[in-house]
Amino acid sequence: MDSFATYPPLPSGYTSIKVFDNKGLFVGRILPDKRYWATIDRIPAFLQKAVVAVEDARFYEHGGIDVRGIARALVKDVVKRRFAEGGSTITQQLIKNRYLSSEKTIERKYEEAKMAIEYEQKYTKKQILEMYFNEIYYGNGAWGIAQAARLYFDKSPEELNDAECALLAGVQKNPGRYNPLGKPDQVTGRRDVVLARMVTLDMISPAEKEKLRNQRVTFTQPGQAPHYVAHIRSKLIERFGLDVLEQGGLEVTAAMDLALQKSAEQALEEGVKKRSPELQGALVCLDPVTGDVLAAVGGVDGIRNSYNRAFSAKRQPGSAIKPLIYAAALEKGITAASVWDDSPVSYPRSTTESWTPQNYGKEFYGALNLSQALAHSNNIIAVKLLDSVGIPYFVDVAGKMGLSLRAENGLSLALGTDEVTLSDLVQAYAPLANGGMRPEARTILKIYDRKRTVWIETPPTILPALSPAAAYITTQMLKGVMTYGTAKGLKKFSATHPSAGKTGTTDDYRDAWFVGYTPQVVTGVWVGYDKPRPGGKGFTGGAVAAPIWEKFMRKAVAIRSTADFARPDSVVSVSIDSETGYLATPDCPKSGEELFISGTEPTEYCPRHLKSDKSVVVPDETKPAAGPY
Repeated sequence: MDSFATYPPLPSGYTSIKVFDNKGLFVGRILPDKRYWATIDRIPAFLQKAVVAVEDARFYEHGGIDVRGIARALVKDVVKRRFAEGGSTITQQLIKNRYLSSEKTIERKYEEAKMAIEYEQKYTKKQILEMYFNEIYYGNGAWGIAQAARLYFDKSPEELNDAECALLAGVQKNPGRYNPLGKPDQVTGRRDVVLARMVTLDMISPAEKEKLRNQRVTFTQPGQAPHYVAHIRSKLIERFGLDVLEQGGLEVTAAMDLALQKSAEQALEEGVKKRSPELQGALVCLDPVTGDVLAAVGGVDGIRNSYNRAFSAKRQPGSAIKPLIYAAALEKGITAASVWDDSPVSYPRSTTESWTPQNYGKEFYGALNLSQALAHSNNIIAVKLLDSVGIPYFVDVAGKMGLSLRAENGLSLALGTDEVTLSDLVQAYAPLANGGMRPEARTILKIYDRKRTVWIETPPTILPALSPAAAYITTQMLKGVMTYGTAKGLKKFSATHPSAGKTGTTDDYRDAWFVGYTPQVVTGVWVGYDKPRPGGKGFTGGAVAAPIWEKFMRKAVAIRSTADFARPDSVVSVSIDSETGYLATPDCPKSGEELFISGTEPTEYCPRHLKSDKSVVVPDETKPAAGPY
């Protein structure tokens, strides 16, 4: 049989790592996974008496099994015609937890009793009680008294007072029913049972019982933002190793805005669960100037489902990848006014196979300029544009924007076939909102040591990704997505809040995305199933993800400036013919102002509508024409 003390000894100063938001509001605590062994001398005598009283009053008298208890339990079992009472001693409970299943059978009970007698012969009562306290489950992931004391009171066992001991003594009978973090009435009711039993056994007086019943006990605040805190935990381990969690005692100031975090959780919960109980989602909100992750929700119901879809889940982004392609095209001299044909095209995949990209709904729209093509999320033009830009060039630009893509995916990259995380995609949009500069995502601002001295400080890291002109013009094109394109349901929002964004929908309606931004915040939303499956017709980024985005963003921008995106001096505005991409003539039926990176604007007038009897002066003939593609 195993000996006792199977875990490392409990260190002194055993406290958690506390996490606060950027305004100093408490968010949650980070606990280590490691289980520690608390010796009997570190377990309060009152707790020992309380557990003996309520679990096994004859513990110090029997030799492993309590005949009286078994007889009493048998009577109840006969009356109820089932195994209602176990009659188990503390030693038997220890044996069951360590070696046996919870199945209620005669064979299991016999084996349990046999091993309990052997334990009583091998170990002292103190040793058995010590093992029991270190093996018992206290709920919410806490095994043993060391984890329980730290989880519920942020203390070491020896620091627990009598009132706290009485509460913990009642939890172990049924941690689900007597959950200190969720069922306070049941917990206090069970505590009263413990105290009454101690009075019956003359362990405490009735007066002491009443004093303890009336003594206020405060559990540690339940954790908030579980996915965000879990990400901070992983970042701490990544930088400092597991030992930093075991030592504890630190305080972390997170980049999170707790008010925004709560709004994000509410928006996602309401937007996802009204559709399907099994549907999941994620939301990430980033400050595009500093990179601060202001809110991050990794799924609906983060307490029961710990999988972090905001930072860990990789899914195909669909058309949400297209703004990066368009930005790369602008950097290469292709203009937003250039006209492209979305007629069918095939690309060879092998000597015997070819790939023919399709538009949504398998429709064709003819000639569109890039602004229109992006607003309507035209697939064929996106593929042709990527082909013109070149895959290596695009992958390089995307990398500078913060998104690592695999060139081997080929031209299908234009349709978002390479899997990405939501957090990485949101970060890649930040340069579009921040004049071409990419801030690295930041979740930890400062770390304080046990003396409340700043130990680590993380300043913003800002890197160049795009030219200011390319970022600005891409943003102006993405405004069209929200006014007349695939997210036109956000038109009212965009009318009062300068904003831009892009939808994304993958094949068979498996994933719905929307990433949008103002000059102050970038927010991305993903909705789908953990085991990818079709969401049904209409399960699109515009219909599913965009409404969640809007609900959250109305809270996010409420206290922020409504200033528009700053236009750089390197951007010029020219009147062009929207059908041809050339400079507009007085006779062009469809003309309007279009933005260009200075030096890429067209220099030739529209030949289709230029009448011979009209004199038109063409400026600077030496400039290269930027006509249709």
